[in-house]
Amino acid sequence: MKHRWIRWVPAVAVPAVIATGVIVVPLAAGAADLPVKSPADVIRLVAASDTKTFSGTVEQSSELGLPSLPAVSGSSASSDSSSAGEQSALELLTGDHTAKVYVDGATRQRVQVLDQLAERDAVRNGSDVWLYDSKAQSATHVTLPDRSPSGTDGATPTPLATTPQALADKLLAAADPSTTVTLGAPSSVAGRDAYSLVLTPKTDATLVGSVRIAVDGATGIPLRVQVIATGATAPAFEAGFTTFSTDRPDASVFRFTPPANAKVTEQSVPERSAAKATEHGDHPKPQVTGEGWASIATLPAGSAPASLTTDPLFAQLTTSVAGGRALSTSLVSVLVTADGRVLVGAVPVSALQAAAQ
Repeated sequence: MKHRWIRWVPAVAVPAVIATGVIVVPLAAGAADLPVKSPADVIRLVAASDTKTFSGTVEQSSELGLPSLPAVSGSSASSDSSSAGEQSALELLTGDHTAKVYVDGATRQRVQVLDQLAERDAVRNGSDVWLYDSKAQSATHVTLPDRSPSGTDGATPTPLATTPQALADKLLAAADPSTTVTLGAPSSVAGRDAYSLVLTPKTDATLVGSVRIAVDGATGIPLRVQVIATGATAPAFEAGFTTFSTDRPDASVFRFTPPANAKVTEQSVPERSAAKATEHGDHPKPQVTGEGWASIATLPAGSAPASLTTDPLFAQLTTSVAGGRALSTSLVSVLVTADGRVLVGAVPVSALQAAAQ
C-alpha cells in the first residue's frame, strides 16, 4: 500500500495522455520512396503487421519539468524496497535511457535497460519470466501457467511495455472522436523510411499538444513515439529506435541466469479469481470524469497514506496548493488532497483542483 499514488501515475495518466480519435485529412507521403497512403491506411498497416522477429536499440528522453531526484542514501527510503521501486519509476520518467530490445515471437522477448554502471532486464523465454536489477542485486522469477500462452493475464509485467511499439499500440487502440489524426512529412528512423501519424487533441483543456508516431513503411512496426506539450515544439517525451533489424535474435539472448550475488525471489501468478478479488479489494479502481484528453482519474480518500505525505521525497517533488499538494509536469498533473484522494490527468493542476471540489 505504501506510496501507491506513484504506481497509479502510469496506470491512469497514460490513458489520459494517449486518447486518439477521428481519422481525417488523407495526405500523400510524397517522399522517402514510400507509397502514398491516408492516415487510415497507415493505421491499417500497423494493425496488419506480422513481423514476429526483430531487435534494436531504443533511446528514451524526457523533458517533463520534474526536479532531479534527491539522493536517498542513508534515508529510510533507501531501505524500503517499495519506495526504492517507485523512485526507480520516477527516475525513468525524468532522465534519458537506452535499452536493447529483442523479440522472437510472442513468447520470447527481452528488454535490457542500460543505466550508468548498471542494467535492468525483463526477459520472457516461454513460460519463464525474469526481472533483474543489477543495482539492487535482485531478481524475480515468474513461471507462467499453461493457460496463459501469451502472458497477458496482467499478473506479470510484459517485457515490451515501454517500447515504441507498445506505446503506439495503446495510442491507436484508444481511438475515439477526441482527436484529429493526420499524416505529417515522412521521416527516417533508424535508417528506415517511416510514415508520420500525427494525433492532435481537439480540446485546449489538455497539456498535450500533439503525438507523433513514426511507422516503418516496410513492416508497419512503430519505430518512434513523440509526445509534445501544448505550446512547445520539442518533444516532452520521446522513445524511438536508433537501430532496428528484422533478423531473428540468437536464442542465447533469451536464456537468463541471475548472477551469484543476486537475491532471487520466486513469484507465483495468482488465479484469475484471486486477481479479480485483489483488483476490487486492495487496489481501488479510479473513477474517470471528463472525456478524451481532458479526462481526470480519481482514487478515493485514503489512497495516499500518511507514510507517503510525510516522505521527504514527496515534499521535494510536489508543491503546496489549495486543497493539497500537486506534482506538475509539462504533460501530466497529479493532485494529492488533504483527505488522501489522488487525481491524475493530462490537464493543468487547476483542473484537478476543480474536479476535487
